[in-house]
Amino acid sequence: MNELYVLIISAGSLGFIHTILGPDHYLPFIALSRARKWSGSKTLWITFFSGIGHVGSSVLIGLIGIGLGISLNKLEAFETFRGELVGWLLLAFGIGYTFYGIYKYLKSSHHHHLPKFLTPKKIRGLEHLPTSEQDQDNTRITPWILFLIFVFGPCEVLIPMLIFPAYENSTFGMFAVALVFGIATVATMLFAVYIGYKGTSLLKFKKHEKYVHLIAGLIILFSGTGIVFLGW
Repeated sequence: MNELYVLIISAGSLGFIHTILGPDHYLPFIALSRARKWSGSKTLWITFFSGIGHVGSSVLIGLIGIGLGISLNKLEAFETFRGELVGWLLLAFGIGYTFYGIYKYLKSSHHHHLPKFLTPKKIRGLEHLPTSEQDQDNTRITPWILFLIFVFGPCEVLIPMLIFPAYENSTFGMFAVALVFGIATVATMLFAVYIGYKGTSLLKFKKHEKYVHLIAGLIILFSGTGIVFLGW
């Protein structure tokens, strides 16, 4: 039983460490919340469900693998494959959003330099609206993309920790390890995103609003690059 207590404490510690040392767990949410003008509560809910999907998929794979008697080496190899896959998915998303940011920048700059009489009436009317009314997030696909990417994302350190209680035939032990690891991971994601959200809200970007989507794309691209090429 002492070994189980140590394992549970390790699960909580590793849940925190693997999350805080992986910027991909929080930077995309912070960047997109700023670019898409999400409220604080919306940002945290998207982070929460993405975190649940992130941990839940690894727990499910681990339990199925253990139940079928699949060796730890094969499970770890599968998790490594998932890690590589999610890196490329995040990289592709970052590239796509960067191009979207360039498009938004060019679109905003185009009419800015036109004489007023050449500016379409619809655009002219929008120029006097608050930025928040011009750039409302009318798309629902972005949160789903983030969620699906995180569902594909593995928690490589979790499955080995499930093996010990499984060999001990301890259902409680497996449940406790998965629960503590999940709480630590999701709580750390929420904390990091909250701090980042509050921090960026203090920055004044009104003169540089046309760059926010481009910056968000580059941050996501940076996160994907870190996974693919730096092994985050």
